Amino acid sequence: MRLHVIARGKIGRSPEAELVARYEKRIGWPFKLTELPDSGGTVPAPLAPSKEVLLDERGRLMSSEDFAALLGRWRDDGMREARFLIGAADGHGDEARDGADLLLGFGAMTWPHLMVRAMLAEQLYRATTIIAGHPYHRSG
Repeated sequence: MRLHVIARGKIGRSPEAELVARYEKRIGWPFKLTELPDSGGTVPAPLAPSKEVLLDERGRLMSSEDFAALLGRWRDDGMREARFLIGAADGHGDEARDGADLLLGFGAMTWPHLMVRAMLAEQLYRATTIIAGHPYHRSG
């Protein structure tokens, strides 16, 4: 299953970009990063079948283990792509929220979008290592 991060805004050359690149290289699953301008631009069409996750401050909070289990179920159910959308400063509109398969949050605090991108890349790496039984993730 391809993990596809679709993010508004350009990350450029920054410490956050280095973190994203580091985790992107480590993820053992197909991975794609698409950057869009803060407004406008065309969101790439999804592969079929796929699941869509919107990163949202009001989204569901999940443990790393639960997130890994969800990705594993989607993969095992034949999903070809899990899409993770990071919105611009104003987030996502109601229509996008209503159409998403999951609204995912990283806590009650508001995070800068570049940090969210790095945190998501790390959690995708962590989830794939949990699924693979790799010792990167140590719980408890």
